[in-house]
Amino acid sequence: MDLPRSRQILFACASGVLLPLCFPNFEFGLLAWAALIPLHLALDQCSRRRAFWIGWLTGLIGFTGIMEWVVTAMTTYGKVPLPVSYAILLLLTAYLGLYVGFYSLAVVWLRELIPRYGIFFAPCIWVALELVRTYALSGLPWCLLGYSQYQNLDLIQIADHTGVYGVSFLIVLVNLAIAELILWLMPFFRGFHPVKLPWELLTTTAVLMVLSWLYSSSVLMEGNPTQSKFSVTVGVVQPNIDQSVKWDAEYRDETMQRFERLTAKLGIGTDLVVWPEAATPFVLEREQDYQLKLIEWAARAQAPILTGSPALRFYPDRRPYLLNSAYLLGTDGTLLGRYDKHHLVPFGEYIPLKSSLLFFLDKLVEGIGDFEAGPGPTILSFTPKSLRGGSPAGSRPVKFGVAICYEVIFPDLVRRFADNGAEFLVTITNDGWFGPSSAPAQHFSMVVFRSVENHLAFARSANTGISGFIDPYGRILDATPLFTEHALKAAIPIRNSRTFYSYYGDVFAYGCAIICAFLCLYGYFRTEEPAPGTTAIEPA
Repeated sequence: MDLPRSRQILFACASGVLLPLCFPNFEFGLLAWAALIPLHLALDQCSRRRAFWIGWLTGLIGFTGIMEWVVTAMTTYGKVPLPVSYAILLLLTAYLGLYVGFYSLAVVWLRELIPRYGIFFAPCIWVALELVRTYALSGLPWCLLGYSQYQNLDLIQIADHTGVYGVSFLIVLVNLAIAELILWLMPFFRGFHPVKLPWELLTTTAVLMVLSWLYSSSVLMEGNPTQSKFSVTVGVVQPNIDQSVKWDAEYRDETMQRFERLTAKLGIGTDLVVWPEAATPFVLEREQDYQLKLIEWAARAQAPILTGSPALRFYPDRRPYLLNSAYLLGTDGTLLGRYDKHHLVPFGEYIPLKSSLLFFLDKLVEGIGDFEAGPGPTILSFTPKSLRGGSPAGSRPVKFGVAICYEVIFPDLVRRFADNGAEFLVTITNDGWFGPSSAPAQHFSMVVFRSVENHLAFARSANTGISGFIDPYGRILDATPLFTEHALKAAIPIRNSRTFYSYYGDVFAYGCAIICAFLCLYGYFRTEEPAPGTTAIEPA
């Protein structure tokens, strides 16, 4: 293997190793601004084909480090043999690596398409590929590059216009600009050919970074937590029920006693009590005795209880099916509302193509059957004690939306709750099947962006953690450790205002995709006239 190719592979591996360090549990978010520099250096004077495979190698290594928790979920709770689990992980990360591969190919293509200035559009390519990843094959927008900055509140407030994709754009732009500067400073990488200073790219990057920082700073000043706001007090329960016994009928009473004890710890000062996803290890609608207990506990807490539970329904031919639902039970026993999970987890809650291609597979997450998707975002409401009489706001219901587990990683799905009138947001989940991996922290970090995008507070209840509260600007108000019993409560602000992102969604990401489409058209229809006396020769 020649020296240039060895160097390219080494640089590609370096970026792959650095990428997982940018996300929880490593928490080196600042590394994201440099993690892709080695990859961009490797792409210098590289053919398109080699660029694709170099990028794919970076993606394969990076996503394997980020998604290592898949093995834990499959072996511990899915009972999949360890070698098979690793094979499935590599299959998944090989697929995810394709996105980095196509980005790398595009970088080389852009250099050829528009010399010197084509590289400006590389961040658009990255964003367009993240958008495709959000929706392709049911969608897997887990740990998009922008999520690495969930603690960098002084910069990520631009997400209220661009979504998380805008932060990914900035990160790629900074990596690209620094790599171009290094290539200018070190002509060794270009074979000692003279190169002009990429001042246009450096200037553009600096201006966008300063503008993003100034905008974020102004938003945070307006959203000072010391300002008086209308708020509701929400209590979240983290029961820490072991996944291996969660659906064991013999453990049912002990499970419900734990919920009773933790709910009682919250006292009567809460406006809403939130239990995790599938908190009841049975179909709530079919268990009248347990229904009466929940009503009793809600009356004792003087607050409605939001609890996750499967719902049993029937097709027209009387075949049964399940919904993953969140029930809002009033203190007087009335059902104030129900939300049915819309975006299900493939291979966790249903098997794609099970009736034809994948008939031999079973779900990886232990439960009670396959689920069907609900109709979409539904707004729930209740009247908090703090807004009953004597309050400047008067007596009125407060609206909120519920994202169940996996749904919270989909920006557009959550923003539709905000667009429909939600004044705060709740997410309930059962991350127990992730085990003691980095996945619960990664999952929690993505909720920060949903708050920033819509400027709405979030309350999160997770079976084994992480549970907590996030304010409308991404500040983590409180968070629990993993695998502990907890009952937390906090006053979170309620808001009627909407952000640009809440109204219009992923306009920025689709704009990047449109730019990419125009570039492809330009590249397709562009014709180059060969110089007189020469013949156009295709590169080998």
